Amino acid sequence: METSTLPAELLLRICQEVEISAPVALVWESLLEQMGPGFDKPPEGVPTPMKLEPWPGGRWYRDLGNNTGHFWAHVQVIKPPTLLELVGPMFMSYPVASHVQYRLTEQGRTTKLAVTHRAMGDILPDHRTGANMGWQHIVNRIKARAER
Repeated sequence: METSTLPAELLLRICQEVEISAPVALVWESLLEQMGPGFDKPPEGVPTPMKLEPWPGGRWYRDLGNNTGHFWAHVQVIKPPTLLELVGPMFMSYPVASHVQYRLTEQGRTTKLAVTHRAMGDILPDHRTGANMGWQHIVNRIKARAER
């Protein structure tokens, strides 16, 4: 059990798991596609053209063209096809630090996808609420891609 001396309003912790009826290699490819060129509109409907550079130190960012956009994170750890970790401000443009972990575990004919997002900083209430819904949307899209 994790404990912190920081006030709760400065912390964010989201954990989501889903079982996917596909082999781990296919789920991994679906994950990379969803995070990059296949990233679609989030639940609030704002287009989010994303790019992921899948190597250590690679960037994950919103590409608005003409050298404009929004940096979300760097790839901290990548171990295909089972682990991807990202660090950065994510979708928050203010003082905050985030760590996101995607862990894939093959279980016979299925794969368990576990996503954990932990952050600390001056997290806005709308972002705190929207993050859970946003990660659920991403997890559902990865599952749908892999099970096609």
